[in-house]
Amino acid sequence: MIVQNSPGSGPGRLLDWLGDREPRVVHGPDVPTGPGGHQAVVLLGGGFLPDDDGHAPWLPAERDLVRACVDAGVPLLGICLGAQLLAVSTGGAVTADHGEPERGSCEITLRPEAAGDPLFAGLGPAVPVIQNHRDQVTALPPGAVLLASSAACPVQAFRVGELAWGLQFHPEVGADRLSTWDEAALSADGLDLGALRAAAERAEAAATAAAYKMVRAFADLAGR
Repeated sequence: MIVQNSPGSGPGRLLDWLGDREPRVVHGPDVPTGPGGHQAVVLLGGGFLPDDDGHAPWLPAERDLVRACVDAGVPLLGICLGAQLLAVSTGGAVTADHGEPERGSCEITLRPEAAGDPLFAGLGPAVPVIQNHRDQVTALPPGAVLLASSAACPVQAFRVGELAWGLQFHPEVGADRLSTWDEAALSADGLDLGALRAAAERAEAAATAAAYKMVRAFADLAGR
């Protein structure tokens, strides 16, 4: 099951990468409080905080879904907002407008703990990824394992328990997604969309290879 929290944050290439059976896509207002019979759950991004219940009234149910997956050992992959939902649902914290926003292609550095992680093992010391966030996980849940960091955002990837991962970056999108970004809004933040697109295209082959490996490893876990 894939939970889509925002119309502009769809599953992208996950639909092709997650396996032969087409995943069920559930939109935010219809999110269940438990995984039901689904083999795995993916939570996508959205332009709001994980506790902004006034803006997105389905978030309490989605936080219940996170806790139910963790308690039942159902594989869970949280992306951007989904990672922040995993953090706050299991005892961590997220801070709005924290640090330096990350847009476009950025490099994350894998920590030693990643070497033995089912999703990150074998990726190497650093990989390029697509980012689009200004909020950050600022406290990990108790017992969580930090897997990757960047200069601007210390918590880029983490694992809760054995089968729940949070990724601040976006493995579901490629460099082509940047063509849909708001050029005027980026310019107001001092960013040049053309330069961001060029950098993402240069890193596309390596970023796609790393993203595919992570997603396929998650799909293999779900298939078991």
